Amino acid sequence: MRLLLALFFVLVLLVGAAAAEPSDIGARLAAAAIEQTKARVVYDPSYRRMAYPGGDVPADRGVCSDVVVRAFRAVGVDLQKYVHEDMIAHFAAYPRLWGLTRADANIDHRRVPNLEAYLTRAGASLPLSLRAGDFEAGDIVAWNLRGEAGFLPHIGIVTDRVGVSGWPLVVHNIGAGPVLEDVLFLWPMTGHYRVTLARSAPAS
Repeated sequence: MRLLLALFFVLVLLVGAAAAEPSDIGARLAAAAIEQTKARVVYDPSYRRMAYPGGDVPADRGVCSDVVVRAFRAVGVDLQKYVHEDMIAHFAAYPRLWGLTRADANIDHRRVPNLEAYLTRAGASLPLSLRAGDFEAGDIVAWNLRGEAGFLPHIGIVTDRVGVSGWPLVVHNIGAGPVLEDVLFLWPMTGHYRVTLARSAPAS
């Protein structure tokens, strides 16, 4: 089952990469994230029932994780489906932060720790680094906004644009909708992920 999911995930990425330019998955994810900054989106973390697969909250609503989910959707990859299916098969591999006893396709993919768990299981995790040169367009970065004072997860997508700091600019939604900002090393980083055609889904 897991091998079939992995093969299917790679097939989706291959088809998507062949269907549009630029063909590089990272560049396409970054471009899709930047495109989101053109729309007005109200920060709304409320639980909502949605279609499955391919479900989403209203286009004018969203949180940080929705930036990532929508960017992947733009390149033909439905993280709602992949996270949900992996959680059904391997629920114990995911964080128990919300008192859940089973997978929930309405919300699982919208929670940063779940996205981090899925990307780690997919083999997309990279070492944490404070070197700007270690980050590429399309990389996914997660932070703990509270640092040592607590836990408040956040996530965004690295772009090919560079800020005055010399760091790659990041698209994220921290409350004012998707924005392109110079925040890569502003908070303690908890995860750095890069999706490629060869490393895309949990290994068996």
